Amino acid sequence: MPIFQTELRLRPYPRGFHIITDDIERGLPNLHEVKAGLLHVFIKHTSASLTINENADPTVRTDFESHFNTMVPENAPYYRHTCEGPDDMPAHLKSSLLGSSVTVPVTDGLLNMGTWQGIYLCEHRDHGGARTLVLTLTS
Repeated sequence: MPIFQTELRLRPYPRGFHIITDDIERGLPNLHEVKAGLLHVFIKHTSASLTINENADPTVRTDFESHFNTMVPENAPYYRHTCEGPDDMPAHLKSSLLGSSVTVPVTDGLLNMGTWQGIYLCEHRDHGGARTLVLTLTS
């Protein structure tokens, strides 16, 4: 199995930072076959993003949301892209700051992340809807 690729449609999440590591692992039925490889996860949206961070204490995710809302406020007077609501342009900026993909090593059929690491869906819209990920697994 040199390369496996699939799309995973996530359920709609509310605005915020959500751990989706288990969803991704369930979307890869042949993950256990990979002795050594890489998983690349790409989100097909411009107002949500991905990152890897703390997976144990939920206050980390709350603090992420608070910080990004302070750093990239809604209703800034210089925004021109406003037709889709006050959360849209900030969502695009937040998405660009965090990025549209993450890559994780795979070792002996498991995602080889640190004990306290998880993959986050960063939903930057109030009502972003279902999001689609492209999962590419190489060995």
